[in-house]
Amino acid sequence: MKINDILFKIKTAISLENEQIIKAYALVNHQMDEERLVNILKRHQDKDFKEATYEELGLFLDGLVLLKRGTPLKPKNEDEVVELTNNLILKKLRVALELKEAELVILFALVDVILTKRQIGALFRKEGHKNFKVCSDELLENFLEGLDEFYYDGGEE
Repeated sequence: MKINDILFKIKTAISLENEQIIKAYALVNHQMDEERLVNILKRHQDKDFKEATYEELGLFLDGLVLLKRGTPLKPKNEDEVVELTNNLILKKLRVALELKEAELVILFALVDVILTKRQIGALFRKEGHKNFKVCSDELLENFLEGLDEFYYDGGEE
C-alpha cells in the first residue's frame, strides 16, 4: 500500500483536520508545513502531488498516539531504529484509538473479513514469536476501510 494512501485513509476514517495532523507532527518535534501536508494528501494524478516517506508516516503515527493518548509514562529509546511494517502501523493505530480486541473483530467484520480474537492477537505479537502473523497490504487496507466504517458519523463529505 502506498504511504500517501495510508495517511489519507487514516485522516478520513477518524475525521482529522489538517491542523490536527500538523499538531501530531509537532508533538514528535517534526516540522510539517501546511503546503507539504496538502500535497501528500492529494491523489497521485493531482497537480502538486508529493510522495510521503515512511519516516513521515511513522512520525505521524507516533504523534497520533500522543495526540489521542497523551504523553507516555516511560520515555522511548530515541536511538532505536524500528522498521515500519503493516503490523506496526496496525499496532500504533490500535494504541492511538484505544481499540480492544472485540472492537477489532467488529471493525474487520464491517468489511466482511472474519477474524477470531486469536487471529487478531497474532497480528500484534512480536516478530519471531511462534504465533506471529504478518499483516498483508490487503489486510491493512481492509483494516483502514473498516476503521472508516467504524467511525462513520453519517454525514456527507
